[in-house]
Amino acid sequence: MLHLTLRQLQVFEAVARHLSHTLAAKELYLSQPAISMQLKQLEHSIGLALFEQVGKQIYLTDAGREMLRYSRAIADQLHEMEAVFGEMKGLERGQLDISVVSTANYFMPQLLAKFCQQHPKIQVSLHVANRDAVLQQLAENRTDLAIMGQPPEGSEILAQSFMKNPLVVIASPTHPLCKLKRVKLHQLEQESFLLREQGSGTRSAMERFFLEHGVQFHAGMEMGTNEAIKQAVQAGMGLGIISMHSAELELETARLAVLNVDHFPIVRHWYITHRKAKRLSTAAQAFKRFLLNEAEKLAAPTVVKRSRTR
Repeated sequence: MLHLTLRQLQVFEAVARHLSHTLAAKELYLSQPAISMQLKQLEHSIGLALFEQVGKQIYLTDAGREMLRYSRAIADQLHEMEAVFGEMKGLERGQLDISVVSTANYFMPQLLAKFCQQHPKIQVSLHVANRDAVLQQLAENRTDLAIMGQPPEGSEILAQSFMKNPLVVIASPTHPLCKLKRVKLHQLEQESFLLREQGSGTRSAMERFFLEHGVQFHAGMEMGTNEAIKQAVQAGMGLGIISMHSAELELETARLAVLNVDHFPIVRHWYITHRKAKRLSTAAQAFKRFLLNEAEKLAAPTVVKRSRTR
């Protein structure tokens, strides 16, 4: 009979996810010796090595990969058990883990503040990353709900639209195109665009849009955040295409302008997603209902149809 503890499984899962004792120790607020001790006890209990070291890098063994699968399944069962017992007690409380793509973080705090006012007993953890990282968290069942602008294809994920997400072309207010009442798509071929990194949903939508309309665009500098793109556009380094949500403050203060380009804005949607097989807790169900019913009227941006000049 195996003699192991939930703490050992928690430590193992963190090390297996990061493939690093240092990062796992930081995440769990433990010392590295404590991490090593827990893993050593776990390996002694099952009688197999869970990791192997090649140079300075550690890797999962076959036994380690099996243990990772079981440890995550056990964690899921415990989380579900906690949710079920909470429901049986008639309590709307518990932990809610939400992962959002970086652009959604411009409006999510506003929505979360309203939700927490309505449900003060629910503890919410918000994780912000790019689309690829959020998808990985969904695939590994490390989040209850995920917010993104482009849900993955396939039958494993349930996605529901809760709010429009217009993408607009932004420019410095002194850019020559701001003087035009309307900008033709082909005029953008002469401009340099500041791009998000590969894996960004906004970049994918931008590339798909130009391909569908047969327009060539010049890719300028690649940047990892919308903030960097806005600063660079404001400095006159090029044009950008970003979500209206992420530019409302700069547009209001006339530090940026929206170009009135043919076929823009690109109207996408924000989606709330989760694994179909996942049993949502009371807290997760409450937040999902909140988004579907309240988000549009609380956080929808006002789309600017023409350039704002000084």
